[in-house]
Amino acid sequence: MLDAHAEPWGIMRLPASGFVGAFDGVAAAWRATHPHAQAIACGMVGSAQGWVRAAYVPCPAGVDALAERLAAVPERGLHVVPGLTSAADPPDVMRGEETQIVGALALRPALSAASCVVLPGTHSKWARVVESNVVDFATFMTGELFAVLRDHSLLGRPARDAATTVDTATADDAFARGVRLAFDAAHGVAPLLFSARTAVLAERLDPAASLHYLSGLLVGDELRVGLARYGAPDALVGDPALCERYATALRTVDRPSVPVLDGAAPAGLWRVAECAGLVTDA
Repeated sequence: MLDAHAEPWGIMRLPASGFVGAFDGVAAAWRATHPHAQAIACGMVGSAQGWVRAAYVPCPAGVDALAERLAAVPERGLHVVPGLTSAADPPDVMRGEETQIVGALALRPALSAASCVVLPGTHSKWARVVESNVVDFATFMTGELFAVLRDHSLLGRPARDAATTVDTATADDAFARGVRLAFDAAHGVAPLLFSARTAVLAERLDPAASLHYLSGLLVGDELRVGLARYGAPDALVGDPALCERYATALRTVDRPSVPVLDGAAPAGLWRVAECAGLVTDA
């Protein structure tokens, strides 16, 4: 990587000048030096609410299929990677994670033959890769469910009202308890969620640790379903801190250690750009 520039922008948080202003705010200096350079992006910038609509490509699909369906913003020399859609019923979609998966395969070529790649996040993805193609995937709204329950339900109140902060050991123990309980639950996590409050009332859970316990319940339920459908992950891709939380949860349910791959998105963008002929020696 020659240079980097980051801003806290996204589809829900843009400068007043919108997508054009966001792009120019990041890339203007580079474009002034290299006016004919091409740019590439992925994620919600290609959604129906984004800058340009980049259609979903049906699975199975790999880097070549993505490179063939790039959407363009010609006035900025920008190319946007399409998302993926599964053939499942009900259907599923991803937008942005497909590029991370391409990057993960570039960073760790051994994953290309056959692997399970997990991308923790607001909408976690479990994807099955065969011969460099994503053949199947599923979305778990673990992160968004946690945020909703934390901020808009009674389950967030014990931690907000706690008079003290929680130490690391207590927080880790609460998370592990939640993971194990949900992972072993035959009827899923729904009947367990209220225990994030009742365990506090019964003085079996430190109020300050209740959100860690709630997080454990949600992640444990994701692991219960994901492992049954896809088997053990071969890689965790995304934010290192969040991936490490999933790695901890996997160890809690006696699954082997999983490598964490950072920097998959830029590696994936570069790989798509190469396949699309956007990378030149000039």
